[in-house]
Amino acid sequence: MRVAYFDCFAGISGDMTLGALLDAGADEAQFRSELAKLTGVEFELKISKVIKRGIEATYVDVITHESHHHRRLNDITALISGSDLSDSVKNRAISIFRTLAEAEGKVHGTGPDEVHFHEVGAVDAIVDIVGASIGIELLGIERVIVSSLPMGHGFVTAAHGRIPLPAPATVEVLKGVPVHAVDIEGELVTPTGAAIARTLASGFGGVPPITIQTIGYGAGTSDFGIPNVLRILIGEALSEASLPASHQVSIVETNIDDMNPEFYENVFAKLFEAGALDVYLTPIFMKKSRPATLLSAICPAERVDDIARIILIETSSFGVRISQAERRCLDRKWEKVSTPFGEIRIKVGALGGADVTASPEYEDCKKVAAAHSVPVRRVYEAALAQYHRDA
Repeated sequence: MRVAYFDCFAGISGDMTLGALLDAGADEAQFRSELAKLTGVEFELKISKVIKRGIEATYVDVITHESHHHRRLNDITALISGSDLSDSVKNRAISIFRTLAEAEGKVHGTGPDEVHFHEVGAVDAIVDIVGASIGIELLGIERVIVSSLPMGHGFVTAAHGRIPLPAPATVEVLKGVPVHAVDIEGELVTPTGAAIARTLASGFGGVPPITIQTIGYGAGTSDFGIPNVLRILIGEALSEASLPASHQVSIVETNIDDMNPEFYENVFAKLFEAGALDVYLTPIFMKKSRPATLLSAICPAERVDDIARIILIETSSFGVRISQAERRCLDRKWEKVSTPFGEIRIKVGALGGADVTASPEYEDCKKVAAAHSVPVRRVYEAALAQYHRDA
């Protein structure tokens, strides 16, 4: 699957999106040819390379001489639907405009079909949105992930006068989307950029597991003291076969503030005997600032009752909490290495058939160290060094 990651460290706008898609490899001739199918509007594109704080990026300037641009959603939908663009491009672009219309309607107290688009109804905004849809198709992008979006501050002059930043429509579009504050005065995320991100994204967060193939930088017009560019990383998603398999586990835990700590050793032993995959303690503070211990046991779902029973019987707890989680583990295998102190087992973790980590077995190191009257650390380091020499 071909995935695009929108790295919006300086925000996102329509022109930044177009520039990044072209910079990432969308063919300019094809891009212009597809946009030419958008009849009923007159514009020209000026595409150039610019330097933004030391980073070369592509800037797309949509030049138009239109004076009246108060369109409604139906006007824009009819304009896009009546073109010879592919159905996927049309549907994607119309969905972006509907996202905007619903947000504008909520802000102004009207229905999405009654909204009079001002800035986002202009030809340049229409070209930005349709162009973004075309770029996604030309690059064969099947999935879009977007980073957390930065929120600047201040005011901007719009059709309704001076409004706060982020613009009300932008904030409405981004409801439910991860955002974060930055100490920058200015509009980092425009309504058009927000709608593009919200509509195209199938998820938000960090960089997904992909093999990066192309990178694109799209330039904005402002200078905020940082590179005002949108970075897009495009590549193939790592196949499921190369990722650790996932399976569901249960977590049984309880807070304890009144038990003799000496009892934990026995509790641990019984939990592992009952099938716990891991058991651990976490220092916590409870009500009235009382220090306490969080006892947690990870186990297969079918072992929950046994694990809960042991905790309730063997500790001073009056109850347990049970939650579900997803667990991914490296493939594991055992190897042996010969050291000056004797043989030591090595636990090796593999991902997609490739070894990625290795750890000498502690109990082996402890036994051998006692036999030779040397520190455990010395045996451990010797075993690990030998493993790397043999690898």
